[in-house]
Amino acid sequence: MSLFKNFIHTDRRCRNKFMVNMVWKGYMGFRKFKSRQQRGEIFPAFQFISVTNDCNLHCQGCWVTTNSQREHLDIGKIHAIIDESKKQGSYFFGILGGEPLMYKHLLEIFEKHPDCYFQLFTNGTLFNDYIARHLRQSANVTPLFSFEGDEQVADVRRGGHHIYRKTLEAIKTSVEHRLITGVAISVCKSNIDMALSDAFVQLMHDQGVLYIWYYIYRPAGENPNYALCLDPEEILRIRNFLVEGRTKYPVVLIDSYWRADGEPFCPAAEGLSHHINASGHIEPCPVIQMARENVSDGKLKPVYENSVFLKDFRSSILQKTKGCVLMEDPVWLKDFADKHDALNTSGRPGMLAGFEKAPVVSSHGCVPRVPEKNWIYKMAKKTAFFGMGSYG
Repeated sequence: MSLFKNFIHTDRRCRNKFMVNMVWKGYMGFRKFKSRQQRGEIFPAFQFISVTNDCNLHCQGCWVTTNSQREHLDIGKIHAIIDESKKQGSYFFGILGGEPLMYKHLLEIFEKHPDCYFQLFTNGTLFNDYIARHLRQSANVTPLFSFEGDEQVADVRRGGHHIYRKTLEAIKTSVEHRLITGVAISVCKSNIDMALSDAFVQLMHDQGVLYIWYYIYRPAGENPNYALCLDPEEILRIRNFLVEGRTKYPVVLIDSYWRADGEPFCPAAEGLSHHINASGHIEPCPVIQMARENVSDGKLKPVYENSVFLKDFRSSILQKTKGCVLMEDPVWLKDFADKHDALNTSGRPGMLAGFEKAPVVSSHGCVPRVPEKNWIYKMAKKTAFFGMGSYG
């Protein structure tokens, strides 16, 4: 079955909402974002919202601390964030956790904002027919299932049991309900061969998956496991796989790290996206857990406009690296937090001090440029925020 046939198999309303809310409004929202940049104004093109820090798994490299106080972002604040963002032309939101399916008001978010589009990041273990039916009814959500490896690797990476099977079952349920279904994989030492294989892409396609979002493993959270980090040759291998794969595979392959010409970039440094955690703190991105502002401080646009912390982060990072500063220079992050008296928003005491002992590892900024070959991807990356939403 081709990509087109898989897409046509999805629910008609889901397709229409995707084309209008995601594609068209995303394109227009990105143009408004660029216009704001030229005027010196600040408001991200899209935002990631962690609705809760609660989760039913304990994954390696996850930035979320689940043994601290459980946080659930107030539903009224979530609606306010979305309403204010729409006024700026931003209609796309990534919904994160923890595990967002543990947030009791989750479906209300999608139903209350039919003019928006949402990407639901989930481990899939709690995904079921009830949720799938509601997502099909709202038609403005694409579930993105984390897929971390085969039977053995997935259980180790996820800290659970039978995760591989449960994830496949969740994907099957989503496709059976004719949702626009995606898979995310955080590529690391233990799964790179599987992730960059014809067999894996074919398996996902055969399941009815429309897109695969490739991330580079980032050592974060309580169990960063630096042994899983990739070296420059392996990161270049990912880049080459994506560029070549986009010319032949019947699945959309997305990355969050390179422009159309192969230049690396950081979405947070561009001001393209930021992250609001389950306590309402506005962080540069999900894995950089420090903040000076909170959504409770007032209207969102003035908060962004007046944030010296975020402004300095963007300008400083652009002068420093086009890769990931968390990986390339964790000590700098500690010094930056001290400079701005930033809050540790991780829920882990000593997180900032831990940067002083963290090893330096390679990020996507360390590889030579490999330009896109597929003209559709070239156009998408130049005219929209396609592939530019990195979360880890």
